[in-house]
Amino acid sequence: MKPLHTITLTLLMITAGALSLAASQASPEPSATQSEVKTFDVDPVHSATLFRVQHLGAGMFYGRFNDVTGTIEFDPESNRGLVFDIAVSIDSVDSGHPGLDGHLKNPDFFNAVEFPNMTFKSTSAKHAPAREHPDGDVFDVEGDLTMHGVTKRIKVEAVLVGHSTGKRGEKIGLECIFSVKRSEYGMSYGVASGSLGDETRIIVSLEATAR
Repeated sequence: MKPLHTITLTLLMITAGALSLAASQASPEPSATQSEVKTFDVDPVHSATLFRVQHLGAGMFYGRFNDVTGTIEFDPESNRGLVFDIAVSIDSVDSGHPGLDGHLKNPDFFNAVEFPNMTFKSTSAKHAPAREHPDGDVFDVEGDLTMHGVTKRIKVEAVLVGHSTGKRGEKIGLECIFSVKRSEYGMSYGVASGSLGDETRIIVSLEATAR
């Protein structure tokens, strides 16, 4: 028979080995440098929404909305986690002409009193590295656009035009481009007569700061 101290030493070695194996199989602690999804708040001073529509079958008329707010979730280190929740104030429409602004706010168009905001909430986003763009990385985004009380699923091309860190914090810039038929959102004024086009191109230019 083995001496008692030999048996005790053997048991201690077996126990230590089991604890070492369990520790090696345990999930590693997240690294302090591991990338993470961050929330960025849209900077309303440096963001805007532009739109264009054809006028009288001739030139392209441009207007803008000056008040854009919301959040963007994004992981700058991995190009994943891009989530939009954006609101545009209809009352901030700016055509450069006060009379036209008033018309755009009335029920012929956006009806700012009944529908004060246009919103976009993304449902998915996929980095598209194979599709090059001169301004930055491209993302294919899908989501729900609500305008004039109508919600429709749309596809948006979002371009990450900039990412910086400085005295004013960490910032990202995105330019989101898509087209809609305004008649599908209950705004058919001028379509039948041809005075205004139906297809409307929208560019949402966003600058946002990390929390």
